Amino acid sequence: MRYEILKLLKEAGSDYVTGVDIGTRFGISRSAVWKHINELRSEGYEIESAPNLGYRLLSGSGRLNPFEIMNGLGTRTAGCEVVWFDEITSTNTHAAKLAAEGCSEGMTVVAGMQTHGKGRLGRSWESPAGKGIYMSVLLKPDVEPYETPVLTLAAAVAVSDAIKEATGLDTGIKWPNDLVIDGKKVCGILFEMMSEADRVSNVILGIGINYSQEPEDFPAELKDRAISLKTASEKGAVPPCTTPGSMPEFSRLSVIRAVLKQLDIVVRMVINGRTDEVLAIWKDKSVTLGREVSFTLKGVQYSGVATDITGDGKLLVECSDGVRRELLSGEVSVRGIYGYA
Repeated sequence: MRYEILKLLKEAGSDYVTGVDIGTRFGISRSAVWKHINELRSEGYEIESAPNLGYRLLSGSGRLNPFEIMNGLGTRTAGCEVVWFDEITSTNTHAAKLAAEGCSEGMTVVAGMQTHGKGRLGRSWESPAGKGIYMSVLLKPDVEPYETPVLTLAAAVAVSDAIKEATGLDTGIKWPNDLVIDGKKVCGILFEMMSEADRVSNVILGIGINYSQEPEDFPAELKDRAISLKTASEKGAVPPCTTPGSMPEFSRLSVIRAVLKQLDIVVRMVINGRTDEVLAIWKDKSVTLGREVSFTLKGVQYSGVATDITGDGKLLVECSDGVRRELLSGEVSVRGIYGYA
């Protein structure tokens, strides 16, 4: 109820709304109205009250809560339901729990902090309070298991587009779905799938974005390999046509909403058979193709040049031993990215 009142105050803009009008609108008493107003104030919304005039919202938009994330979002699936936690073990773990309970497609779990954040290949994801964006989106795509690798590439495209929309920053994609700025990681995407032999039940996209960390906030082993959106913005890591210092103002909320909007668009493109378009965008953003890479396959170290990706999301590498190899998963080091010299 308090968020319905908040929505009414937002719609009123700079005008006051009387307690009587609020009570009549929602069928509650004036004391109940006062209770809900105080609950909103306790969440950080600044609401002015004046005798004979009522209530007026002064500030507080941009708070992180389900209402602010979902209000006017306009997506068909991603973000159709949102749950927020100040602290959680892992947004992916909680999303899997909700999936097992039969939640709707598009359910999104967002947290201010993770105590056991999950990264790719069994790694942990550093998730300090208030410094990053930690979110998981549950999808139920009508695809077969062999088609899902393209979805992880599509997710990278969506988040890259979202960061551009919200912050003006360009990001490159390191295969398959790390996002980088100036050779440093700004975002990681964890793709987890639950499926049967011939059908996908659920896909969980775990998205971790470094938002406001300073270099000293990262562990020693990551200081030269990671960057945050704020740091990149302050350094003027912008397209050549953009003047450093003219970056748009952005918040965690604006980035989260942009991610949900872009996921909704790009994932639907894949489901509707427009995979070629998504892969073309991925290639245009790639910081892997055309560069020297190294990787381990069945315990053997290889190096070569990454030349292309296949229609089903495999990375093609022309190896130094003259053999072209296809990679579907695993860790690929790219020269010049994350310190690989």
